[in-house]
Amino acid sequence: MSSSSRNTSVDLIRTAALIGICVVNLPFLAMTDNIPTHSSPFYDQAAAFLIEFLFQGKFFLLFSLIFGWGIEIQARSATRAGVPLSQRYFRRLSGLALLGCLHAMLVFTGDILLLYAVLGLLIWPLRNSTPSKLVKIALAMVLVELLSLALVMFWVSSLEELAPVYSLGGAFSEATLARLTDWPETFGFLFLYQGPLAFGAMLLGLAAAKSRFFEANSPGLQKLGKAMPWLVLIALPINIFTAVTANQTDVMGLIGLFSVSIGAPLLSLIYLYLLLRCAAWIRLPEVLIEAGRNSLTAYVCQGVLAGLIFSSYGLGLFDALGNAALLLMAVVLALIAMTLTGLIARRWGRAPLEAVLRRITYGAQTDRK
Repeated sequence: MSSSSRNTSVDLIRTAALIGICVVNLPFLAMTDNIPTHSSPFYDQAAAFLIEFLFQGKFFLLFSLIFGWGIEIQARSATRAGVPLSQRYFRRLSGLALLGCLHAMLVFTGDILLLYAVLGLLIWPLRNSTPSKLVKIALAMVLVELLSLALVMFWVSSLEELAPVYSLGGAFSEATLARLTDWPETFGFLFLYQGPLAFGAMLLGLAAAKSRFFEANSPGLQKLGKAMPWLVLIALPINIFTAVTANQTDVMGLIGLFSVSIGAPLLSLIYLYLLLRCAAWIRLPEVLIEAGRNSLTAYVCQGVLAGLIFSSYGLGLFDALGNAALLLMAVVLALIAMTLTGLIARRWGRAPLEAVLRRITYGAQTDRK
């Protein structure tokens, strides 16, 4: 892929995904309970609805798709270098898992890096599959997601309601203990709730790289464009229903939960198409392009900045803001995190966590491209 194509497509998708992920994650970093009640201000209820409707689970899938695309890019790089892909690949996954564990313990229990490392292991046997086979398996992940959501319902119903022992808004040591306490359950929930769809998105990303989907006017992109009216017609009502029933505990709430398996992927496909079309005339600032290329650091930086704002070792604003304020703050915080990451990458060649992961992946041969 040419540099210009990369800058206007893949990096644009990464930028949008980083903002969307921050919008979803920030309430979990800033509040004890991010579900507004009927007595909450209307604007907070509206913000929570918009997050559930437009963001929850959608941009995470875009990020997963680009992760799958990157697997094929790594394979081509290994072929050009004349080295086995397996050596680099598993070192990279090990580094990703290590960084994910540290991120979950020190920054945010909703970490996705360890989940990506696990899913990266599962995708390895399928790396040489044809694009059509990858797409078929990805579609089958919708059924797996439905079964997984049933397990989530069974698991959640069996859990006892316990008062939190430690607070994320406390001192750094207390917040770390809170994360350590919550992490096992959180990772299990993420694996069941998001894992199947994320795996499907990775498969689609791998298929996209193999079929050169991201190239201008590719056959795959044209097919997606023709399907847009139907996708919009189906996706919007489903996601509205999901958002309306998000906090209900009756039968409608149960149906709304299962509707995620269809609604989230469809809306993600709509976002993907719109972003690819916008890439033809949007030119990202260089600093955001660099942030897109160093998205690992940008992602972690979001949580670090949130800790400095909401925890007692920072500004101490935990539980001080509602959903509406956090929605606006998330966009600003994501842009600040990407700007800092991009500036660091431009100054030193790559951002800190990319440098660490590169060292783990290549060993002493860190000068390889």
